[in-house]
Amino acid sequence: MSVSPSVPSSASPVPAAVSAPTQADLLNFVRRTAADAELIAALPLDPEGRTWVRLDGPGGSEAWLIGWPPGTGTGWHDHADSVGAFMTASGELKEHSLAARLPTDGWKTLELTDGVDRERRLPAGQGRAFGRHHVHEVLNESPDRHAISVHAYYPPLPRIRRYSRSGGTLRLEQVERPEDWQ
Repeated sequence: MSVSPSVPSSASPVPAAVSAPTQADLLNFVRRTAADAELIAALPLDPEGRTWVRLDGPGGSEAWLIGWPPGTGTGWHDHADSVGAFMTASGELKEHSLAARLPTDGWKTLELTDGVDRERRLPAGQGRAFGRHHVHEVLNESPDRHAISVHAYYPPLPRIRRYSRSGGTLRLEQVERPEDWQ
């Protein structure tokens, strides 16, 4: 519930500044949303490919409810200038990420140093927040069970950069814009 201050009729109201959601705000949102059993059960699941429904995120953020069939994943990617969070609502996901700050633009191939790889298992109720230019891939490695997750990004995704990975080499393959996935 919001309460507006009383403004004399001769004065024009000044809109209150809306602050951008933080990584913690996004993580709280995905946690609450992932706990909504009715919403999670309503997501249509496809045995062949990922399914998704767009949600209203906090403070103008972009949010998604995503269904992951067994054996599916995102491939290596980042969310450009957006911060984000995601939470597994059912099943289990695995995240591979890079613990390295990568240049933001102007490169096609990078040689990664030893020790930058991170792996995280995220069963139902587990998730994480991440900063700008976070490079990762998310997988449902189950051979027979769907996973469902909730994701939120702020600002709304301006682009997604997709990468291929071969050993210690990360190569920029494609840049997608919102019109490519909405």
